[in-house]
Amino acid sequence: MTAVLGFLVALNFCLYSSGSSRTFQIDYENDCFLKDGKYFRYISGSIHYSRVPRYYWKDRLMKMYMAGLDAIQTYVPWNYHETVPGKYDFTGDRDLETFLNLANDIGLLVILRAGPFICAEWDMGGLPAWLLRKDSVFLRSSDPDYLKYVDQWMGVLLPMVKQFLYQNNGPIIAVQVENEYGSYFACDYDYLRHLLKLFRHYLGNEIVLFTTDGAGEEYLKCGTLQGLYATVDFGPGGNITQQLNAQRYIEPRGPMVNSEFYTGWLDHWGRNHSVIRKEIVAKTLDEMLSLGVNVNMYMFEGGTNFGYWNGANTPFSPQPTSYDYDAPLSEAGDPTEKYFSIRKVIGKYKKLPIGPVFPATPKFAYGLIEVKKLQNVAEMVSSLSFIAPVKSKYPLTFVEMNQYSVYMLYRNMLPINCSQPTMLASPLNGVHDRAYVMVDGIYRDQCLKRTHKISELVRTRKANVACFCSVNGYMVFQGILERNKVIFINITGQAGSQLDVLVENMGRINFGRDIHDFKGLVTNLTLASQILINWTIFSLNIDKAVSNGLLNNLQKLVGHSATTEVNVPSFYLGSFVIPSGIPDLPQDAYLKLPGWSKGQVWINGFNLGRYWPARGPQITLYVPAHIFSTSAINNITVLELEKAPCGGDLRMSCAVEFVDKPILNGTTAYSNVNNDFSRKHSWHN
Repeated sequence: MTAVLGFLVALNFCLYSSGSSRTFQIDYENDCFLKDGKYFRYISGSIHYSRVPRYYWKDRLMKMYMAGLDAIQTYVPWNYHETVPGKYDFTGDRDLETFLNLANDIGLLVILRAGPFICAEWDMGGLPAWLLRKDSVFLRSSDPDYLKYVDQWMGVLLPMVKQFLYQNNGPIIAVQVENEYGSYFACDYDYLRHLLKLFRHYLGNEIVLFTTDGAGEEYLKCGTLQGLYATVDFGPGGNITQQLNAQRYIEPRGPMVNSEFYTGWLDHWGRNHSVIRKEIVAKTLDEMLSLGVNVNMYMFEGGTNFGYWNGANTPFSPQPTSYDYDAPLSEAGDPTEKYFSIRKVIGKYKKLPIGPVFPATPKFAYGLIEVKKLQNVAEMVSSLSFIAPVKSKYPLTFVEMNQYSVYMLYRNMLPINCSQPTMLASPLNGVHDRAYVMVDGIYRDQCLKRTHKISELVRTRKANVACFCSVNGYMVFQGILERNKVIFINITGQAGSQLDVLVENMGRINFGRDIHDFKGLVTNLTLASQILINWTIFSLNIDKAVSNGLLNNLQKLVGHSATTEVNVPSFYLGSFVIPSGIPDLPQDAYLKLPGWSKGQVWINGFNLGRYWPARGPQITLYVPAHIFSTSAINNITVLELEKAPCGGDLRMSCAVEFVDKPILNGTTAYSNVNNDFSRKHSWHN
């Protein structure tokens, strides 16, 4: 309480400070920020430009402005812009400069969280996976092998950012260095000193540089450094005075700041959708604002982990595609009841913008869309791999194969006859993260006879694809190995039969000591306790195959699959047109996959993300309107990894469904973990 009372006394002095130049500073004497020489307390909200399509940036920022926010806070994910070393992408949805200009034009200040590590439930906490090419690298430390690439990246990012600093007539009032470093085991002050020097070199001495850590002395001890203003983060419902006193432990004077006030919470596959009541959020926000605390609400809009950008926590637990976060703006950017409760509280402390709040974006239920099976992944491996396969005595990881995406196929031959169920195992829990195991089922000549068309294509070598039937037959699904959950299965097959193991990267760990998260078969597999050797490994680039139209061309060439094995990871294709005669189309929608198990979906080449209704809680995928076409046929591609709902009857079509309402809290396979903020630093953003 002493810290709070001291702040209220100093606030009276701070209110009467004056100045004229365009500056943003910390007034340590009066415990506040000064904007252009005058007292300033910001009310901010988090939005991640990487989780919202550029098409909707203006819509979301305007809704945040109309809620009464002074500022927004956003992360810069390093791996989003430098997916391969030395090649930087700031175009399209990655156009950071356009995002910052939009915020400035709307009248929102920006608090930029520049990394290099961001956490954020983002793949590997924003660090590029290619940093792991040297397996001894010590991430988030003063290891020269790490800092070399940090320096190169910041040498690109920070000069770009400098023009947007507030003193340069831009919107950025403060820049965060690293993120919650006090929760990381390294406690490397030389690393923080290096970053401080680096940021000052590129951004100058006027910009406010700060850190964010949990509201506890144990986190602040290793996460702070003189020259970086220390702030804290905490959620609703706790002891505000105690949590603010944690900041005062490091910063006896200066403004009080909650850099992450949690309006909701993150989700994990297999657990219930997290919900925090609007009354609790509004009450705690009101209490903080009454004390003059600077507040950033995390999240104000969560958005979507399109593609493969979701992260994971430890013990390994990946996050779903939706990053709704139970935020004031929904995943689709729609104002919720929580939005209006927060807006009402903000209105007690500042004048709200004049005008109506922007409404929800319209949604349309386009209905059921038929999709038909094309081929399975094993059959199409040559079409999905754009480099030659690699032969290796032992399995190679994704990084060793220079594969930073999500799927690789490991191929071998059964060295023994497995006429009886025989154990295939990963004794050291080395499947990172999920492996779909297939073995030949029938002889090749029998497989080829299933369709004259496929037989003729193989015989005349007209098909520029892998053999539709493997060496001995077509693939039969054997089971799934899963990290930390299933380390062995029993398989059957004849000696010499082809063994295919499709490995899925489910998202790299984004928090804690385990962020050195190697993917693939990171240790050996054994069959009947004998190590399997002599692998052929295929790096798959499914996104490239989809976006280049290769799957659609293959469909025209060979038609649909003749195999009846429905459990083998396979592609399904469909098409549809946007209805005519209905105004204001296209509109947003949600994609529901009734009866499907787990996989990935693309619409017109745009990767919507992962679906897993079999485990939940997320059932629908958000589909933004801009990816639909009103002038051409829309194509939908489904990669089902486990089992499609249409069974083995080849005459039966599968279907997906576009609906106009989301389902984020479907039935889950496991019990929920309550939103216990006291456990925040064991799995959080």
